[in-house]
Amino acid sequence: MPETKNYYLICYDIRDPKRWRRVFKLLKGYGESLQYSIFRCRLTTRDREKLRWELEKILKEEDSLLIAGLCDRCVQRIQSCNRPESWVIPEDCHRIF
Repeated sequence: MPETKNYYLICYDIRDPKRWRRVFKLLKGYGESLQYSIFRCRLTTRDREKLRWELEKILKEEDSLLIAGLCDRCVQRIQSCNRPESWVIPEDCHRIF
């Protein structure tokens, strides 16, 4: 049975431009950029932990990182004013009960 995927909002504030670029490139492989330092990723628990581990290798103490998990209901209530296509939920999701 496949692992379930959840949405995560990942925000960061990185002091060094070189580290910022490394984190940006890493996150582009996991999700999509909504703004310069904000990403939306749909990850399994295993992928989330792998990503967190990879980020810990890059980040320093002065940097900030926020990984906020979003439930399905939270995603449905998101309002995107100027880019309504930003939070379109893919239709190819299947659930087996």
